[in-house]
Amino acid sequence: MTKKIIITLSVFILMLNATMFAQQTNNTVAYVNTTEIIQAMPEKAVATEALKKLSENYKDELKVLQDEYNKKYSDFITYQSSLAENIKLRRMQELTELEKKMNQFMQLAQKDIELQEKKMLDPINKKVGDAIKAVGLEQQYTVIYDKSNPAILFISPYAIDATPFVKAKLQIN
Repeated sequence: MTKKIIITLSVFILMLNATMFAQQTNNTVAYVNTTEIIQAMPEKAVATEALKKLSENYKDELKVLQDEYNKKYSDFITYQSSLAENIKLRRMQELTELEKKMNQFMQLAQKDIELQEKKMLDPINKKVGDAIKAVGLEQQYTVIYDKSNPAILFISPYAIDATPFVKAKLQIN
């Protein structure tokens, strides 16, 4: 009976040691800096330039609307005392409509820029995410944290920086 207990206890200890060893060898924590990776990608520079150009186009169009408003407002102020009451009301209504038109245009422009930004950056983010997953599988990491995520409060000095592997996977410097 004692022999059975000793054998059972020995087998249990061996299994426990094997399990602990397996966990120690497979639990590798790594981190990446996705902000650094994305900034190094040529696709990001192209997207940034396209968004900048789109924004400039909207600013130019808004300037045309503002110039039109400013001219009409200036004319109204200059001639308001000599205008008939009905004409004054009509011009005030025109100014109000131009203000609404400018506000609607600015809202539309902002929504379009946000939509275009999402449309351009989503494939880049997906590409980086896929590369991180591939590196995680290749290097057999248990988990990879994003260093650029402010929720990460501590990274051990023993953690492995997987950023170079992800950049290599994406073929960027």
